[in-house]
Amino acid sequence: MISFKQLPLEAKAAVVAGLVFFSMMLSRSYLAEQLELRTRRWLLRLQMALFANALMLIGSLHVWRSTVTTFSRSSAANSFCFIPWKIAVFMFLALAHSSFFTLLFLVAEEPYFFLAAYTCLGAYIILIFFLFTLGSVEQAYKFLAGRGAKAGAGNKNSRTAMKPVLAVMLTVVLTIVGLLNASRPPTVNSVEVPVHKLPSSMNNLKVVLLSDIHLGPTVGKTKLAMIVRMVKALKPDITVIVGDLTDSEAEVIRPAVEPLGELNSPLGTYFVTGNHEYYTSDVSNWFELLKSFNIRPLHNENVKIVSPKSTDDWFCLAGVDDIEADVLRYSGHGMDLKKALRDCSSEHAIVLLAHQPVAAKWALQERPDINLILSGHTHGGQIFPLHAGAYFLNPFFVGLYKVGQNTFVYVSPGTMYFGIPMRLGSRAEITEIILRSP
Repeated sequence: MISFKQLPLEAKAAVVAGLVFFSMMLSRSYLAEQLELRTRRWLLRLQMALFANALMLIGSLHVWRSTVTTFSRSSAANSFCFIPWKIAVFMFLALAHSSFFTLLFLVAEEPYFFLAAYTCLGAYIILIFFLFTLGSVEQAYKFLAGRGAKAGAGNKNSRTAMKPVLAVMLTVVLTIVGLLNASRPPTVNSVEVPVHKLPSSMNNLKVVLLSDIHLGPTVGKTKLAMIVRMVKALKPDITVIVGDLTDSEAEVIRPAVEPLGELNSPLGTYFVTGNHEYYTSDVSNWFELLKSFNIRPLHNENVKIVSPKSTDDWFCLAGVDDIEADVLRYSGHGMDLKKALRDCSSEHAIVLLAHQPVAAKWALQERPDINLILSGHTHGGQIFPLHAGAYFLNPFFVGLYKVGQNTFVYVSPGTMYFGIPMRLGSRAEITEIILRSP
């Protein structure tokens, strides 16, 4: 029987990842209600960092062998550039690995070191993709070509070296494009949505939708202030934030949140939790902080949005907790649609805020009379090549969907980004939703 010491390094990393994953499941289930909140918060983040790093180690070994070991066997090893190249690759991988530990330390009002770490993480993902893809193409070519003419050793070495060189070049180009795209202000996307049973006095009501701002490692006060200025310029009647506002504890990042106090929509500003709020294990403090800025959390509850023109005209705006609260067994939280829609009858229009598109699907299965659901979570894939996963894991990916006769679902691609300060194949967005009366 093979012992753990005899396993290759990749296999050891996989075993460690499996053990950490098992401990995560244990913490989320049996230990969730036994651990003190602060202890659970640190344990969860540490486990996630260790799990991610164990998996990344497998990829990092492949990157090192492709970009360093390959050249050490050629004449390039004698070049004066080879040692600096080895150091650069090592630093790149070290920064990429360090990104997952930034949530444990040094989160502040403005990101500095974290931008470099998370940029390397984004480039790491792209590089792994291209190394794998080019390697697969090479193997497919060998298979299709069969055992025809045998290439000389020189040609073989040349082809072997070309694969990592091409992968690195593509990664550098896409990383720069992604950084430039994400550094631009969010685009303002205006969408008209017909809302069944919306009173005529509320026709053209303007709702601004924000989602997935992710205050924390790479989004700070400066970017939030920019978002707030753009929202105020739109002069919305209502502003809604549909989760993943933050990746840190309220007290740690409080100075960065202050611009939210400038939101002054006449019919109110509302918030529902996303999965990342529960990862902070600090939801109660976030609720209190947001209330101090006149932002009302909808904690499985609803409010009547009354027309400024007639007090007899109104619609029901409801919000549900994110479904991750159920997975984490977060005390006092969890999606409860029945409670959220209490006193919301089908005689009036119903608008629901639910962070994840999966929750939107579940809500419509239980209450098909909901007229509009506003969600986020997917980031529109955020960066290539993550789009496929985001697309197939969510019943609604991005944009406006019509479900049935009188129901619409809108999924925001996110107002900022999570961690990696890059956008490839997606664009950050502030959504201006114009409600139309039939």
